[in-house]
Amino acid sequence: MILTRAKKELITNWARSYWDAIHPYSAGGAYVNMMMDDEGQERVRASYRQNYERLAQIKAKYDPDNFFHVNQNIMPARA
Repeated sequence: MILTRAKKELITNWARSYWDAIHPYSAGGAYVNMMMDDEGQERVRASYRQNYERLAQIKAKYDPDNFFHVNQNIMPARA
């Protein structure tokens, strides 16, 4: 199946409008393994909500140089 530009735009627009319609009813957060690379650190932080700071402290203790930084990364807390 070949995905034409018109079909791609139609599917993309449908997905975005679907998300806009259901997002007000969501519990917030996200499943980070399904996030795209370009969603940014703020989206990662929002996904973990109140747990992010605690996880950043743990990351600072066990991975202060951020060796494990692939995918949706939790940045080590700064001292």
